[in-house]
Amino acid sequence: MTATAATPSPLPGARALPARLASLDAYRGFVMFLLLAEVLRLCEVAAARPASALWAFLCHHQSHVEWVGASLHDLIQPSFSFLVGAALPFSLAARSVSGQPRARMIAHALWRAAVLVALGIWLRSVGRPQTYFTFEDTLTQIGLGYPFLFLLALRPVRDQWIALAAILVAYWAAFAAYPLPPSGFDYAAVGVPPDWPHRLDGFAAHWNKNSNLAWAFDVWFLNLFPRERPFAFNGGGYATLSFIPTLGTMILGLLAGGVLRGPRPPSARVRWLVAAGLIALASGWALDGIGLCPLVKRIWTPSFTLWSGGGCFLLLAAFYAVIDVLGHRRGAFPLVVIGMNSIAAYCMTELWPRFIQESLKTHLGESVFHIFGDAYVPLLLGAAGLLVIWLILLWMYQRRILLRI
Repeated sequence: MTATAATPSPLPGARALPARLASLDAYRGFVMFLLLAEVLRLCEVAAARPASALWAFLCHHQSHVEWVGASLHDLIQPSFSFLVGAALPFSLAARSVSGQPRARMIAHALWRAAVLVALGIWLRSVGRPQTYFTFEDTLTQIGLGYPFLFLLALRPVRDQWIALAAILVAYWAAFAAYPLPPSGFDYAAVGVPPDWPHRLDGFAAHWNKNSNLAWAFDVWFLNLFPRERPFAFNGGGYATLSFIPTLGTMILGLLAGGVLRGPRPPSARVRWLVAAGLIALASGWALDGIGLCPLVKRIWTPSFTLWSGGGCFLLLAAFYAVIDVLGHRRGAFPLVVIGMNSIAAYCMTELWPRFIQESLKTHLGESVFHIFGDAYVPLLLGAAGLLVIWLILLWMYQRRILLRI
């Protein structure tokens, strides 16, 4: 992982680099902004204003759903993964033009994957007495799938479609074939309250929280590593094996990136992305609606892969159409600042918010954040901290300090 002097997306009014799409940086910046905006703590404001439908709505979309379904917040990780795939055709083209041999490119991909996994584990271990080996967070999930994605990027588009279909069907079949827990299974022992309202029945029970194939794998796999205590379950139901359908999400991004680099005119690219988005969204909803595969982000079911991939296609279409086709780049600049340094932004949101907010209270005093009443203190304090992080990213952007892996 290095801090490089790579050329950022052009400032408004400057000539754009032909090999880089500002829409990809802006979309990535939008995703990272949603992640950084967790510091706004909208659910705390909603709790203080229980009669407000607006704050309840905003809270819902800044939270992960408990199990089946999705919110805007549930699109953050899929978008980040999708954009890894979308950027890869451009990266490959640049490396090929520079004359890098394929073996060197593959070696770099393996190095990048290892660093992503290591960085994810390191961030999750901060504040713990020993290394916390976990593989379900965004960086480790991308790292585990990235070597396979890179190899697929070297293959024809037909092979990429075949790989996507094989991943989704095989992952669905593996869950469906895994035996249901026996009668009297102690759900409380795996972190699921007996009266938990989100438990599924019938065929859909194969995808229940902490009693599915991915949970069983982690009970074996994670206990191969040194731990403070034996692993029994993940409190959120997240799982290591989700990197497999996450690879499916990255392949969808790879296909989108191929379209953006392809010979189609810009308007046809937008139409393709919109059509792919609508088809994927409808497919994910349909698989959930007919009971064949519930739509669950926490274990990244194939229906969620399709649904979230559809959302990513549509968001990319919107950013591409507005920024790169219509040329409205100036308004995207605040997002580009974040998107060009997404790894740095990710590390900041994991490490700095509490320190920054405590520093703000120390130097500005707490009373300034009570100007609109106690209910809005979390929002104002979070907004101030978010502004500080953005200004740091702007400082890095202006000096071309970009954290790369």
